[in-house]
Amino acid sequence: MKILFLCTGNRCRSQMAEGFLKALDSSLTVCSAGTFPAKNVHPTAIEVMKERGVDISLNKPKNVSQYLDTSWDNVVTVCDKAKESCPFFLGGVKNRIHLGFDDPDAFRGTKTEILQEFRRVRDEIDMAVRTFYDTIIRR
Repeated sequence: MKILFLCTGNRCRSQMAEGFLKALDSSLTVCSAGTFPAKNVHPTAIEVMKERGVDISLNKPKNVSQYLDTSWDNVVTVCDKAKESCPFFLGGVKNRIHLGFDDPDAFRGTKTEILQEFRRVRDEIDMAVRTFYDTIIRR
């Protein structure tokens, strides 16, 4: 089964979702990409994922264009902008699913408050990915 997590920058949310799903089931093909990818994965996303034992430090943001010719079982958008601009996949998509999360990179506050926001979003993504796995993939 092949799953693609899609967001705008592929800097935080889609990277976390990819990391969690890969940790749940290594037999799946799981990728993430962005419609306008950033230059790097957000360091705080890497930090909060390490707290959960998931290492995304070697991940790099990727452009969704490299996956458009691939067929997917599930394309999961994790931000509203990616949902609105989700491209057409020439390879085909069996299921398009939207799981929207706040962008922790857009949050402004002290370093402690920003870290708390990243953890909050990480935990929401973790729960949603587990539910997605249990209801869509393992059924």
